[in-house]
Amino acid sequence: MRRLLRLFLPHRGRLCLLLALVAGSSVISLAPPFMLREILDVALPERREGLLTALALGMTGVIVVGTALGVLQSYLTVVLGQRVMEDLRIAVYTHLQRMSLSFFTTARTGEIQSRIANDIGGMQATVTTTATSVVGNVTTVVTSLIAMLALNPTLTVLSMAMLPLFAWISRRVGDDRRDVTRQYQQKLAVMSALVEESLSVNGFLLGRTMGRTSTLNREFAGHSRDLTDLAVRSTMTGRWHQSTVSVVLAVMPVAVYWAAGTVGIDGRGPTSIGTVVAFAVLQQALLGPSVSILQIGISVQSSMALFERVFEYLDLPVHVPEPSRPKVLRHPRGHVGFHGVQFRYPGAATGLSDIDIEVPAGGSIAIVGATGAGKTTLGYLVARLYDVTGGRITIDGTDVRDLSFDTLAATIGVVSQDTHLFHTTIADNLRFAKVGATDQELAEVARAAQIHDLIERLPDGYHTVVGERGYRFSGGERQRLAIARTMLRNPPVLVLDEATSALDAHTERLIQEALETLAEGRTTITITHRLATIGDADRIIVMDRGRIVEQGSHPELMALSGRYAAMVGSSRSGRGPGRGAGAG
Repeated sequence: MRRLLRLFLPHRGRLCLLLALVAGSSVISLAPPFMLREILDVALPERREGLLTALALGMTGVIVVGTALGVLQSYLTVVLGQRVMEDLRIAVYTHLQRMSLSFFTTARTGEIQSRIANDIGGMQATVTTTATSVVGNVTTVVTSLIAMLALNPTLTVLSMAMLPLFAWISRRVGDDRRDVTRQYQQKLAVMSALVEESLSVNGFLLGRTMGRTSTLNREFAGHSRDLTDLAVRSTMTGRWHQSTVSVVLAVMPVAVYWAAGTVGIDGRGPTSIGTVVAFAVLQQALLGPSVSILQIGISVQSSMALFERVFEYLDLPVHVPEPSRPKVLRHPRGHVGFHGVQFRYPGAATGLSDIDIEVPAGGSIAIVGATGAGKTTLGYLVARLYDVTGGRITIDGTDVRDLSFDTLAATIGVVSQDTHLFHTTIADNLRFAKVGATDQELAEVARAAQIHDLIERLPDGYHTVVGERGYRFSGGERQRLAIARTMLRNPPVLVLDEATSALDAHTERLIQEALETLAEGRTTITITHRLATIGDADRIIVMDRGRIVEQGSHPELMALSGRYAAMVGSSRSGRGPGRGAGAG
C-alpha cells in the first residue's frame, strides 16, 4: 500500500485539488435532506410560498453545482489515474530495458507483455477511483454521522451497529477475490504467451508444418475456458454475502419509519414527517458510503495480486547497471582488450576462464571453436550484454563497465546471425541506428551493403513495410539490411557473430563483400565456424570449453598442425565442427 501511495507523489498538486473537490461535493450533497425537512414541515403546511420557492431554488442550485463539480471531478480523476498508470508502465518498461540478456533468454515475451498491458490495465480502475472514492465517502460518512447525531443519538448508534458485520463480510470477500484474481492473471499471461509464440511468423510456420494446428487450437480453447470460469468465480465470489448487506441497507429505512410511527425516533412519541424523511436520507448517506468504502477495500485487496506481479518486475535486480559517473570516450579509436576475463552463466558448471586478448585499433581477430566453446559469449561481453564475473574488458584502456550504455552503443556495432527488423518501413528500420538520417545517407549505406538496387526495385522503395520480423525478405536480404543499419551508426568497433551463417554461396559472397566494406578502418571481432571467411584476419583465436587453446595467424596455426589445422581439414572435407550452430 505504501508503494501504491508513492505512485501519487509526483501528481500531489492535482491530487490535492481533486480531493478538495470531492470533499466539497460531499458536504454540499448533505444540504438537500435539511431543505426537504423544511419543505415538508414548514413551507408546505404553513403555505409559505416564498420559503418554498427559496428552498426549491436552493435544492436546484445544489444539484447544478454538484453536477458541475462531478464533471470536473471525473475529468481530474481520469487524468490522474491515466498519468499514474503511464508512470507505472514507463517505470516497468524502463526497468526491463536495464536488465541483462539473461532475463530475456529465460522470460516468455508473452508473459512480459501480459504484465505490462493486462496487469497494469487491470490496476487502472483501482488507482483511478480509490483515492477519490475514499475521500468522498469518508467525508459523506463523517458529515452524515454528525447530522444524524444531532437528530437522534440513540438511533444513530443502532445504525452504526451493522458496520462491523459489513466489514467482516467485505474482508472475507476481498481475500477470496484476491486469490481468484491472481489465478486469472497467471492464466491470462500463459494464454498471452501462447498467442505471441504460436501466431508469430515462426510459430505459425512450425505449427502448420508440424501438423499441430488442431493441438494449438485445443490448448488455446482450454486456456480460454479456464479464463471464463475464473471470471465467473471472481464476479460471483461473495455475492450472497453482499446480498445480505444489500437487504440490510434496504430494510434500515423501513425500521426508521416503523420506529417513527410507534414510539418516535426520539423515544418520546411521534415525530414530524420532515424529520423522519431527513433521518432516513441521512441514514442512507451514512450506510451507503460506508459500504462503498468496504467495497473499495475489496477492490484494493483484489488488485493486490496485480500490484504484486507488477512490483515483482520492478524489484528485479539489475545485474548490468549503468555507471553512476560514466567516463567519456572523446574520440574512440577502438583498441579492445580482454584482461584475465572470467565468466559463468548463472547455474552453469563451466564458463570462460583466463581470457587475455589484445585487439589493436583497426585490427581484426577471428574467434573459432566448436559449439559451446564460448565464442558468442565473448561478443556479448564486449557489448556488455553481460558483465564479466572476473577480470575486465577495456576499450582504449577504459573498462566497459565505466562507460554509459549510449557510449557503448555508439562505439560497438553488433551484426549477428539472427537479424531483427521491426514491423515498419525499410527507412525506419535503418534510421533506428541514426535518428534523422537523410535519404542520401540511407542510400549510401544500402549501396555499401549491396541492397540498394533491390530496394529501388520495390514498388514503395525505402517506404516498403518489411513485415513481421522482416519475413517479406530472404535471410540474406535481412542480413544486408542489418549491415546497412550498422554502417549508418558508424561504430569504431565491430562484432560479427556468425553474420554469414546458413547462407547460400552467392548470398554469402554478397554479404562478405558488404562486411569487408563495413570492416574497413574498424576494429573487427569475427565469431564464426566458417573458416574460409577468416583467412585475412590479423589473428585467429581458437577456443575450447571456455579457454583459448591456440592463437596466431592462419599460416602460423596451420604450421602448428594442432586444433585449428584439424578444423580446417574437417571443414574442407565437409565435416566442420559446430557446422550450422555457432552458438558457442
